[in-house]
Amino acid sequence: MHPFSYTKVSTTREALNAGRSGGRYIAGGTTLVDLMRETVERPDTLVDISGLPLRGITVTGRGGLRIGALVRMAEAAADSKVRTTFPVISQALELSASAQLRNMATIGGNIMQRTRCAYFRDVTAACNKREPGSGCAALKGVNRTHAILGTSGDCVATHPSDAAVAFAALEARVHVLGSDGRERSIGFADFLLRPGSTPHREQAIHRGELITAVEIPVHPRPLVSGYLKVRDRQSYEFALTSAAVALHVRGGVIREARVAAGGVGTVPWKLSAVERHLIGERPSEALWTAAAARAADGARPLEHNRFKVDLLKRTVERQLRIVGGSR
Repeated sequence: MHPFSYTKVSTTREALNAGRSGGRYIAGGTTLVDLMRETVERPDTLVDISGLPLRGITVTGRGGLRIGALVRMAEAAADSKVRTTFPVISQALELSASAQLRNMATIGGNIMQRTRCAYFRDVTAACNKREPGSGCAALKGVNRTHAILGTSGDCVATHPSDAAVAFAALEARVHVLGSDGRERSIGFADFLLRPGSTPHREQAIHRGELITAVEIPVHPRPLVSGYLKVRDRQSYEFALTSAAVALHVRGGVIREARVAAGGVGTVPWKLSAVERHLIGERPSEALWTAAAARAADGARPLEHNRFKVDLLKRTVERQLRIVGGSR
């Protein structure tokens, strides 16, 4: 680990001043400290923001939610408002990491976490995300766990967050505070960036900006939702595929559908083709199968992860059946 300085702030103004000067924000530290230990990240200054008042979970409008950036993952998963209004979020959080990590990690840190690609974390391997222009070892290497959607010739790493898949499905917004004290709101689809030719740029956030909250908009009621994660082992493992599904069914017809996938994209992948196939239809086994068949549209599998194409379709179909029921 490289030497660094450490400062703890008690106000957002202090945090923004330190961030503007190049300090890296840290709260739970469950990702950043690991990367520093492996010398992937080498910040000169850590700014501890764990004491800032960004911990509340509040209901907005007629059933939306605003989750403070420093709310712990375990706290959000257990919150009655989250569990009642958007169970897909609580389920995604409960299927993330270990209980110990969920007790430390924050919502803001979770959506900012970096890929678990082994080549990214191996400082001797070529990685455009870690060192722009060095190449991507995963393209010709062992790429079983890598992405099949949203990839480029410069990066095929997946985004690791489960909660981010739920946020993407629900079309959440990320609130950030700039150094001028003004808050702006970024749609989740725009917050996490696809790699393209600049995989080292991972979020649409400016230097020194501070995430204050993630807000889930109001959705039509009743809304039934849930999260399914498929992995190599049952505990403490990242997704091979996952599916976040939320359906609004009224009068026996699907009026709204929100579907996203994880473990398969360079960012949490919104399955718009699946959603379009569902809206206006009556729930049925045939519908789930037909809609899920569109889940891998545009996929570009690699040598070792071609199985993800069919696995993604089966994962989405299974979760549509769980959330929408069999009729």
